Amino acid sequence: MTKKVPTMDMTHRLSPALRAFACAIIAFVLVVVARPAGAADPAADAMAAAPVAAEAPAAAPAAAGDFRSLDGEVQGLKKEVLDLNRDLFMLEEELLFPANTQVAVFLSFDVGQFFELDSVQLRVDNKEVTNYLYTEREVAALNRGGVHRIYLGNLKTGKHELVAFFTGKGPHARDYKRGANLVFEKGVGAKYLELRISDRASAQQPEFTVKEWE
Repeated sequence: MTKKVPTMDMTHRLSPALRAFACAIIAFVLVVVARPAGAADPAADAMAAAPVAAEAPAAAPAAAGDFRSLDGEVQGLKKEVLDLNRDLFMLEEELLFPANTQVAVFLSFDVGQFFELDSVQLRVDNKEVTNYLYTEREVAALNRGGVHRIYLGNLKTGKHELVAFFTGKGPHARDYKRGANLVFEKGVGAKYLELRISDRASAQQPEFTVKEWE
């Protein structure tokens, strides 16, 4: 089953080497932005210094055109830097989390009045791997149908256990903490798991489940 790729900000950083390369590109763009138009052309500066009153009215439109051209080049460079940064991030992710060992855990909502999420703690094979505290904006995005990739890691093939603890406000605004677990088989290829929080109207309680994506 195909799932929507998470759109929320998921926070992995580039390795020092890749980050340094990206920073060098960004620094180059900043230098171009900070450089005055025509600064790299001494001949143009000399001509500008010579008092030619008759040509002054025509110089202003030319200067404005040069500025617009430079601005367009800067915007193009900025876009290239953003594209490069994205490509570097994807490359590093592929190197750090190859498909054969990759396991990813996503969180989704189908919640109404019985639960308000504060945080989620994940443990894999009795080892804590993440403890994520959600902001109001993130919870609102989840309530609108968003999906959050809460964890990405590597596991060897074989059986593993995922345990998730959900903390927040339950019915009648009381502090609420519940857990859910799943024993799964990690084979060759990436493994995707989903944590789902939903309302169980019959019991007037929230329900927490963990399932595998097929």
